[in-house]
This record gives sequence, C-alpha cells and structure tokens, in this order.
Amino acid sequence: MPDSSHFFSEKWPVKAYNNRDFLNGSDARSLRVQCELLEPEYRLDMLGIRNTIVFFGSARTKAPEDAQKNLKDLEEKLQKAGSKKDELEEKLAAAKRDVRTAKYYAAACDLSRQFTEWSLTIRDPLERFLICSGGGPGIMEAANRGADEAEGRSIGLGISLPHEQGNNKYITRDLNFEFHYFFVRKYWFLYLAKALLVFPGGFGTMDELFEVLTLIQTKKTEKQVPIILFGSEFWEKVVNFETLLEWGVISEKDLKLFHIMDSVEETRDFVIGEMKKNYLS
Repeated sequence: MPDSSHFFSEKWPVKAYNNRDFLNGSDARSLRVQCELLEPEYRLDMLGIRNTIVFFGSARTKAPEDAQKNLKDLEEKLQKAGSKKDELEEKLAAAKRDVRTAKYYAAACDLSRQFTEWSLTIRDPLERFLICSGGGPGIMEAANRGADEAEGRSIGLGISLPHEQGNNKYITRDLNFEFHYFFVRKYWFLYLAKALLVFPGGFGTMDELFEVLTLIQTKKTEKQVPIILFGSEFWEKVVNFETLLEWGVISEKDLKLFHIMDSVEETRDFVIGEMKKNYLS
C-alpha cells in the first residue's frame, strides 16, 4: 500500500486541483499534457497571434562576434601554451568551425529582422506574422534576436532539457514558453506556422524538418507551408534527396515540398511573396 502520510497537513482536506503531489505524479500526466495544449492556446489567442514564421536550426551555432572572440582568445593562448598545446589545438579546430558556421546565425538574424519589419507594416495586427523559434541558443536565439532588433514580438517554444541552458533573452516575455512534452511542443510549432525556415542543425532539426515534411506529404495538414532549407553546402551534402528518389521511397513531386536557398534576399522575397499570395487578403 503506498505511503499517504505526505498528503496530510494542517490544511487538509485540499482541493484536487491544488494537490501538487497528485498533479506532479504519473496519474495526472494526461492533465499536464492538456495544460500544455490549452494554456499556450489561451495565451496566444489572448495576444491576437494567428500566424508564425518558424525557424529551426542548431542550438550550437554561435553569433559571429562570439565565434570570432573565442577564436582570437584561443589563438593567443596557443602562442603561450606549453604541455597543453594538443588540447588547445582541438579547441582551436572547433573554434574555426564555429566561425565558419556563424554566417548562418547572421543570416537567421537578418531574415528574422526583415520579416518582422515587413510584418509590422500589415495594417491588421491579427494578420501579422510573428517569428517563432525553439526558444534556446544558436539559430533559435538568432531568430528571436532579429525580431527584437526590429522592435517586434517573437515566440520561443522552449523545452526543459537537463544539458541545455534556458530560453534566450530575446523572446517577448509573454510569448516565452517552456514545455515538458516534446510532442506537444511539436504541435505548437506547426499549428500556427505559415512558413518554415530550416538552417543547418543536428538530430533535433532533422526531427522537426522530416516530421513537417511527412505531415505535408501525407496531407495531414492542408495548409500552404513553404519550407526553406537554408545553406546548400550543408543540405546537399547531409541529405541526399535524389537518392531517396532513386530508391523509390519518395516521388518526384515530394522534391517540390521544399526549396534550398543560400541568399537572404532571395529567401526573404520568396517567403513574403508566398505569405501575400496564400494568407493576406
């Protein structure tokens, strides 16, 4: 028989919705899932948000200024290094890689800023498009940062993870979310999404990308959601879509579900054009 002694207190009986032991236990998991579905809906509806442009990408991508500073510091340390030279050389190689990939942080920030500036010109606030990210560092931070630089609001759909820092500082306060359940967070990524921009990333980025591609491919969502894979040097090497076609596991029309682009200007013009065509009266 389970120990129930912790239930009893001076204020007993307690109402069920105030019983934290119950609410945080396995028996109330379905209630917690419902909360993560309903509370964001309440908040987003109250704030008049109906459309988002979603950014995915690596949490490890550094801002150009941070990447350059780290590289410079390591180069200076290496000149003075003694026995720890090998260890520093490994860090130096990683720092050089960070400088190379930092251009994607800059591009994400620039695109987010320009999308936000354009969105703010839309007369009806309910028709505007807010930037939405996964709330964390890297490309996610760049997306929220760009919107902040344009003095616009942006959403961060964070997830509580033991090995990563909390949500980034550029998210609009009332639109700063933290989820426990990945699958509920995925729902909110797609529910309001009108466009998806995917930058180089790892398992999490691939997971989100292929899930959205599957939902569109199988017509589980009928929305027009343009998907941009930004950075051909990454995408054409990491995912061989043509091989999937050769093996017959996708069809020719599936290759039209996404567009690979490298230019901020081309991406901006294409996405805004799609938003005007599909969603603006």
